[in-house]
Amino acid sequence: MPYKRPESILVVIYTTAKEVLLMQRRDVPTFWQSVTGSLRENETPKEAAKRELWEETGLVADERLQDCQYQNRFKIKPPWRARYDPEVTHNTEYVFSFCLPSRQPIQLNPSEHNRYYWLPRDEAVEKVTSYTNRDAIINILK
Repeated sequence: MPYKRPESILVVIYTTAKEVLLMQRRDVPTFWQSVTGSLRENETPKEAAKRELWEETGLVADERLQDCQYQNRFKIKPPWRARYDPEVTHNTEYVFSFCLPSRQPIQLNPSEHNRYYWLPRDEAVEKVTSYTNRDAIINILK
């Protein structure tokens, strides 16, 4: 199995009423997150964001998918290190946002997520697990 590329995307999906979509991971039920995913070979961050948005939620990206023009670089946690080349220690995460006029029904990928909630901004900030995801919600929904 080839190693994962140490680049990923994060897409914060929210409504104009500042409700944020969070999904519960199937493999780690205490982990709540926005849309995330690794870039495939020769894939741009925007292409990955569009693909992951569709795969994880059933939502189709359009002009509402916005590149937030910043990235996070973080150390890869030990449980996930085996997925990467042994020389790789850090991941670069590209941040995107996707604003909807109102809550939309979500079609979860059952191999990745168990359930989802639309939460007010402050509740989402408290519930989300990753600090980069938390910071993105705060920065996007000021």
